[in-house]
Amino acid sequence: MAARSSGKLLGDVLFKRMASSPFQGFRYSSSATESVPKITHSSKKGKLFTGATIGLLIAGGAYASTVDEATFCGWLFSATKLVNPFFALLDPEVAHRLAVSAAARGWVPREKRPDPSSLGLEVWGRKFSNPIGLAAGFDKNAEAVDGLLALGFGFVEVGSVTPVPQDGNPKPRIFRLREEGAIINRCGFNSEGIVAVAKRLGAQHGKRKLAETSSTTTSSNAEDKHGGKAGPGILGVNLGKNKTSEDAAADYVQGVHTLSQYADYLVINVSSPNTPGLRMLQGRKQLKDLVKKVQAARDEMQWGEEGLPPLLVKIAPDLSREDLEDIAAVALALRLDGLIITNTTISRPDSVSSNPVASEVGGLSGKPLFDLSTNILKEMYILTRGNIPLIGCGGISSGEDAYKKVRAGATLVQIYTAFAYGGPALIPQIKTELAECLERDGFKSIVDAVGADHRLS
Repeated sequence: MAARSSGKLLGDVLFKRMASSPFQGFRYSSSATESVPKITHSSKKGKLFTGATIGLLIAGGAYASTVDEATFCGWLFSATKLVNPFFALLDPEVAHRLAVSAAARGWVPREKRPDPSSLGLEVWGRKFSNPIGLAAGFDKNAEAVDGLLALGFGFVEVGSVTPVPQDGNPKPRIFRLREEGAIINRCGFNSEGIVAVAKRLGAQHGKRKLAETSSTTTSSNAEDKHGGKAGPGILGVNLGKNKTSEDAAADYVQGVHTLSQYADYLVINVSSPNTPGLRMLQGRKQLKDLVKKVQAARDEMQWGEEGLPPLLVKIAPDLSREDLEDIAAVALALRLDGLIITNTTISRPDSVSSNPVASEVGGLSGKPLFDLSTNILKEMYILTRGNIPLIGCGGISSGEDAYKKVRAGATLVQIYTAFAYGGPALIPQIKTELAECLERDGFKSIVDAVGADHRLS
């Protein structure tokens, strides 16, 4: 009876959140970053989406009254697959805005099931319940941190955030290559700016602290609790520079001063192909000068007992061996806390070259990027001698893909494009498959598998 009541209550809460047809007559507020078309009740696509959502929630509420909470949670994640076709009918940027808004308002499933114990790990003194993260670019302005972490990600990275608000490149700027499981974008760091993001993260942080203070429950195993400044998960903040800025270092330093207090780790993004001249900062001298200035800005700030946030650099996949050697040398010499490998590519692999959309200018992400980014990951693991934590990003769409990144040298991994296509159901799927890969090959922990391919060679 208790299980039924719990399940029914969860279903009722979810139903009440959305039963009022949230997308009916819904208009997105304008911002410095995007102007999104109005989604009205008269829109056929809006009607289909609203009807499908309400139908799913009615069915879910009824189903929840007969099952336990964990079973209902699994059903709810699986049910999101039914909504994906409706997103596919929309313009990519409109679909993106809908997804972010849904997560920001809690109109997404909440993962209630514990992660497999084999996936837990500690990096930079932070405890991750699993190594699966959401890459920067999805929640550019930190609107939906709580909702995204609640989906079951081990960590979420927001941004890239620029000091001054900017619109980014003209629309259209996001293009689907659905059959190839890929996306081309040339957004160009569309951002509300660090002030708006700082206010948002500050409000979220204060709300969490208040909830923790007022809570009457205490945990006997607080030391084993996963999470960071964002609560149940780890929060990364990705910093960018403004398109018209002549002093890149000053832009990144400003980001550190304003946003680092809310971040579990910081990322210097010098690898987007959509900001003119940005990738030139990956050169040995330029990168060394930049990192030293950003590290100094971080180190001069006062930090509490949690310590200063780790500093990472995100690099491109379109680099020569010499470029990689230079980056590795800088990372080792300056004791960089980590590297994210990789950003999107300006190349067009054979698997997408015949698609007419492939001629669009911008960075390619998704499945066609997997081999290229994984090869860069392998090279960088060797060049850094496994001494620097690497985050593998690029083309992951399954647990097996994530496992290959880990074996190649990634301590953590990130997804984006596959999440855009597969929705929330992809997250528990990847975690389950990854745990199965570890068990299959005799690894008791994800940590044991990091760089395994190099130990066998």
